[in-house]
Parts: sequence; C-alpha cells; structure tokens
Amino acid sequence: MKNKIRIWTKQHENILKDLEANDRYIVKKEYIVGKMEEHASLYLDVYNWYYSAASKLVMPPQDVQYPIWVSLAEEEKIANSPGNVQIEILVDEDQLITMDFDKWGRIVNYMYIPADTQDEQEHAALLRRYGVDDCTAYMKPFYPNIRQKIIKSWDRLFDESIVLTEARVGTIWELKKEWIVSITR
Repeated sequence: MKNKIRIWTKQHENILKDLEANDRYIVKKEYIVGKMEEHASLYLDVYNWYYSAASKLVMPPQDVQYPIWVSLAEEEKIANSPGNVQIEILVDEDQLITMDFDKWGRIVNYMYIPADTQDEQEHAALLRRYGVDDCTAYMKPFYPNIRQKIIKSWDRLFDESIVLTEARVGTIWELKKEWIVSITR
C-alpha cells in the first residue's frame, strides 16, 4: 500500500466546476493568464522551466503543463479569502513534489540559487563587476552568460543538500476529486 500524505491548497472557487464536470482539476494556461494578467508571460517562463525539471521527478499526465501549489502542513496553509476555497487533500506521497520555499522564491524572482556561501559571494562579486542584479541580468539581452548561470543554478531546486530555509512547499500535477478530504468556502 502506498503512503498517503495530507496537503492543502487554496484555489479559486471556479475549480469546483472542473471537479464536478471532469472528476479532476488541472491548471490551464488561461487560468495563469487570467490571474497574473500583464505579468503572465514572466510566470509562464518560470513554469515552463519548472515543468521540465519537475517532470523528471514525477511524470505529469499528458494533458498537464502547470503545477498545483500545495501547503505541506495545516498551520502553513494560505488563509482563505472571498471567491476562493481551501481544499484538504489526501494524496499518494509519490505524486507530491516538495522543495525549499526560498529556493522557489529565488526562481520566481529570476535570482541565482547559490551552492554555498562562497558561491553566493562569488556570484555577488560578478554582479557588482557588471553593475547589475540578477533580475536585470536575466531579463535584459546584454548578459547572456549571467542569465545562463542563473538558469543553471535553478537545477539546485531539488538538491536536498542545499538548504536556504526549512520552510517547504509542494506541487502536484492534478487534483482528483477522490483525493479531496474537505472543502472550506
């Protein structure tokens, strides 16, 4: 028997329609675009990287491109708000991908994930030499080598030997109706 793990997600209440109609919910590109509006292309860039990296750990269903973010502990779940629902889920542990919250935060902010303190100092010195920060180096076409270095450092997201914080976050590729323990409106 597979180990089960309890997780939580906060989603827009409209996903309940997907769950009723399809017995599952998956994140679609139009959901990201609707939520992030003019910033959507920035998130999609990072999510495309995430899909490639995370699918090596847990293979997504063929029709899935984007993750569903989950909290790993009830006390860490995101507070509910109008128009949203909190969903408590019981899922097979092998469907869950977990990571260091701060490392993911660096990725969504186009920042370098250092291997260690010395690496962090060397990278900061490189940025000072060019007079840029990570985000500028990533987004502007003038620093292709630094941009590639930043992207390569993201491979450390799932390296458990590199810890920036003890706080953890997770993703699943789909939410099946049968996994739901409770829904709070």
